[in-house]
Parts: sequence; structure tokens; C-alpha cells
Amino acid sequence: MKRLAVINVVGLTEPLIGQHTPGIAEFLKRGAKASIVPAFPALTSSAQSDYLTGKLPSEHGIVANGWYNRELAEVQFTCAKLFWWFNMYSSADYSITPRPMYPADGRKVFDIYTWPYSIRTEIKTDLGEFPFPCFWGPAAGVDTPRGAADAASRWIAESAKWIENKYQPTLSLIYLPHLDCNLQRYGPTVAQTSLSAGSGDLPVARETGSPSNPQAGKPALRPINPAIHRDLRQIDALVGDLISFFQSRSVQVLLLSEYGITNVDTPIHLNRLLREKGWLTVKDELSLELLDCGASRVFAVADHQVAHIYLNDHSLENKVRELLERTPGVAGLMGAQGKKQMGLNHPRAGDLIAVAAEHAWFTYYYWLDDAKAPDFARTVDIHRKPGYDPVELFLDPKIPAVKLRVLWRLLQKRLGFRMLMDVIPLDATLVKGSHGCRPASTSDWPILISNQPSAVATPQIESTEVYQIIRRLVCGEDSVPFLP
Repeated sequence: MKRLAVINVVGLTEPLIGQHTPGIAEFLKRGAKASIVPAFPALTSSAQSDYLTGKLPSEHGIVANGWYNRELAEVQFTCAKLFWWFNMYSSADYSITPRPMYPADGRKVFDIYTWPYSIRTEIKTDLGEFPFPCFWGPAAGVDTPRGAADAASRWIAESAKWIENKYQPTLSLIYLPHLDCNLQRYGPTVAQTSLSAGSGDLPVARETGSPSNPQAGKPALRPINPAIHRDLRQIDALVGDLISFFQSRSVQVLLLSEYGITNVDTPIHLNRLLREKGWLTVKDELSLELLDCGASRVFAVADHQVAHIYLNDHSLENKVRELLERTPGVAGLMGAQGKKQMGLNHPRAGDLIAVAAEHAWFTYYYWLDDAKAPDFARTVDIHRKPGYDPVELFLDPKIPAVKLRVLWRLLQKRLGFRMLMDVIPLDATLVKGSHGCRPASTSDWPILISNQPSAVATPQIESTEVYQIIRRLVCGEDSVPFLP
């Protein structure tokens, strides 16, 4: 067998590789590449499961980052922001993943989970504590007193080298999330309304055709958003260092991403629409509202640009279809046949699956009055929210001196008081980038780059074919006829 390091650069697409990523560009120049037909849904957990099993969600069961548990009548939604997902209690010999501790007094203590257990103490001694606030939330991807903008990805990269030095695994799976946060905050390219003749010498991303007709017209030029130039340089430095490190140890390197992120400007509140029809039930708790999934006739579990619609009352299916099909920003709706065609026909999937247009995305919001929003809505709380919430990347601009509010809350926590870090806004229009649908332009698709030219037989591969490429690189075979 030959050893291999798979570096997952979240959100990387070919147009982002250029003057701000000289290390990745050189690796691309010396190797072979393929665009990956995005997994569907184009979400972290689903894509990684496609890559590592060679199967579709209909078989591996990972239909999103989270789903409704019909037996427990609750949404089990988990943040898809880990090193490589589903590594706890897996067959991996060595694993590291963020996992906070939750003492009975209500505190949240940042920590990691490792296997073997001994790694946890040893790696924290050598690398320091994992910078959890820099991993997800308003401190992720920006310089703060909690750490540099790239602190989380840097720690992960160093942990990969630490594991390699200590254990020399045959296969290393490395997850670098640095690009993900600011691509969602700011969007990958300059918005169309911002383009002008004065764009100057901005780097450009090429788009073939248009969302409505991907084959039509000549490639359009879209300047890369200057807000992410620094992020590109930072991730390039981390990736370049890892490439040099592993290649110096005769380890093959495979770069890939899970999805491409596209600009968005339209949040869609599906659960509010369902509630206005009288189909969604909320429970009043301390004058705030909680979604009651089991008592709702219909509700949605929103995950970026995909939403699983669960019908507890199947007599409403046609009415739900009619409502969603005429909702602006909803590009498609899948029933049984559509799910089968896309490989999503699994019991965990929604009865219907809504797909947003490229410029839109789905929120989990279900309250009609912000004063009734649950207390966790204004916090970073991936466990209680019945859906993904990228607004957690922002501090509320409506709070005067919001950073002083954060410092006050941290002081309360240090002094042992109960506190609520209620600094997250409820304004979904702040989000400028998303993923989940399959972009019309292949330039917005994820990419795979190998330093072994023979590893990539075609310029375009299915997400499930990544498995065979990894397998054959490790097995040392020279060609890549994909196994059935």
C-alpha cells in the first residue's frame, strides 16, 4: 500500500485558485484535476459520506447534516463543522474532533474528543487548546482576542502533522474549514449589482452560461470578492505547508472540496409559510415559542439550500406542493420519484425535498414575531436549533457596543454566573453565500486535484467516484477504471 493524505479544503473551486493561492496553483499545475459533480444535497455530511463509501444517500443514509427522527419526534440536527465528519466511534484508528463538555451547572466547556483517549492530553500539551471559538460562530474567520482568523484550520493542520509524526497512518483525512465562514459571510464573488467599469484588476472567476441555461453564451467574468482575498492567502499557506510536509515524507497528497459556495441574496422562511397556513405547531414556553415537530402537520428541516419537508398529515401533500412551488426562490420540489432519481430515497429523508435557487437559501425560522423567538435563536446553539443557522457567523449590528456585551457575558461566565451569549442577530439577509443545490455552472462545483496524473482519468467525476480514486491511490494501482 501507498500512504495518502486527503486534504479537504472546504469551499474551494477552480476559479478561486490563482494569484492569491500560489501554492495550490503550483500543485494544480504539476498534477491532474477533475471537477466533482456535486453530491446531492451538496452538504458536508452527505458529500463526505459519498466520498468515503462510494455510495449515495439512499444507501449510506446521510441525507443531510441533520434530519427528523420520526421515532423520537424531534429534529436531530448536528453542525457539519468538524474535522472529517462521523469520526467518533468509527473504524478509524486515530481521530480528533471538537466536542464541548456540558457540566450539570449549565456551563459549556470547549474541548476535543480523540481516539485513542491518550491523544487528547498529549496533543493539547503540544499544540495547546483547540481554538473552539475560531471554529464556528462570530469569531470564526476573523481576528479576535480568542485567536487569529485561521486559528482553527491552523490547529487542525498542525494536528495532522502531529498524528503523522507519531503514528504514520496509511490514510490521513484532513478537514480545513477556513474558507467556509467568510464565503458565507461575504459571498465568493462581487455581487452583480456591485460590478462596474471601474472593477480594475480584480481576479475573476469564470462562469459558463447562466443558471437557467448552463450551456448558453460565453463565459462571464465575475470578480472574486476582495473580502476573501486574505482568506485565500491564509488557506494557501496552510495547504502549501501540508503538501510540502507530506511529500517530504513520501506521502501522496489529494486535494478536494465538498461543494462550491455561490452568492445568495434571498432567505426563504419555509416554516413561517407553513405556520401561516395553520399546519405548523409551536409550544409556548416562558412566553417564547418552540417548534413542536410531533404535533405539527407539516414542518421543514432547513439545511442551507435544501430543506426536508416532513408530513405528519399526508393529506396535505398536494397543498404543500402548491404552496412551495409558487414560493419565489424555490427552484424545485422532489417527491418519491425525484428522491429516487437523486439517490435520496431513504427513510430519513423528508416526504418532500425543497431545493432553493442558487441565489436563495432556507432558514429554520418559524416564529412570526422576533419577540417570541426562543432564547437560543440569538446564540450559537447547533443542538437546539431545528436547522442550520449561518447567521451565527455574525454579531448583532443592532446591539449598541455589541463587543462590550460579549466581554460582559464572558466576565459573567468567568465569575460563575449563569449567562446567555445573546449576541446573534435574527436578520437572515446578512448571509451572502450558501450551498446545497447543484450549481448550473461547473466552475462552482467542487474540485479534486492529485499529484499523481494517472489518478484522474476524466475531467469530471461523480461524488461517489472519489472513493475509488482514494482506494486506488492507496492500493498503488496506476490506472483508475472505476469499480461498479
